[in-house]
Amino acid sequence: MDFNVFQIILVLIVAFLAGLEGILDEFQFHQPIIACSLVGLATGHLSECIILGGALQLIAMGWANIGAAIAPDAALASVASAIIYVKTGTFTDEGRNLAIVAAITLGTVGLALTMVVRTLSVAIVHRADAAAEKGDFRGVEFWHMVALACQGLRIAIPATFLLFLPTETVQGALASLPDWFTKGMAIGGGFVVAVGYAMVINMMATPEVWPFFFLGFALAPLNQLTLIATGIIGVVLAVVYIRLSQNTGGSGGGGGQASSGDPLGDILNDY
Repeated sequence: MDFNVFQIILVLIVAFLAGLEGILDEFQFHQPIIACSLVGLATGHLSECIILGGALQLIAMGWANIGAAIAPDAALASVASAIIYVKTGTFTDEGRNLAIVAAITLGTVGLALTMVVRTLSVAIVHRADAAAEKGDFRGVEFWHMVALACQGLRIAIPATFLLFLPTETVQGALASLPDWFTKGMAIGGGFVVAVGYAMVINMMATPEVWPFFFLGFALAPLNQLTLIATGIIGVVLAVVYIRLSQNTGGSGGGGGQASSGDPLGDILNDY
């Protein structure tokens, strides 16, 4: 599908904010689930882009800067894949896989744009230093805004190119990709999802949290439970856990027996 002027403006605003948040990291606009959802909201395909953003978010969990190795650009991958996904109009599993393949590829290519912006930032910092030596606070603020604008344009310029690219060209480019490439990237993306899960579990794994992990895996296959029902169950369990923590903490101090910090374990030990 082709975009109208209003949709193009909204998508470019989302792309610019995603580029800013890649540095500011305050409102999380650069996260795939947020960026793809906002692009879908701007183009009228919210539900489809939320699903795409969720799939990309699982993959992005495994992207991390380790030493000199820089992770793919999640912001560019999210915005570009959402635009391509909507442009092709193929809202199926195959179309989503093609968009994910394009996201991984463009996220890697986006590292070149990141290096260009970082090189420009060196000159901008020198200008800001010169303004600071003169006591020019407005100059320091101006060059600070220029540096942030460069980060936003890092995503907005490629997004503009994709928005004005003919739909037939996008569809033809995706159709020309060989099967071994698309299937290989899809399989590789699945491995990255597993890595992302492992990283999250490794960061959150404590004796107090493990029961909730197992409960979540047990509830996941139940198709009758909606996301709202699952969320309510999670909130109820969290409230019960907090209440148990308060009760065991108070009773442990009064009875002379210190609490271990694990309310479930303390209750089991009492019996």
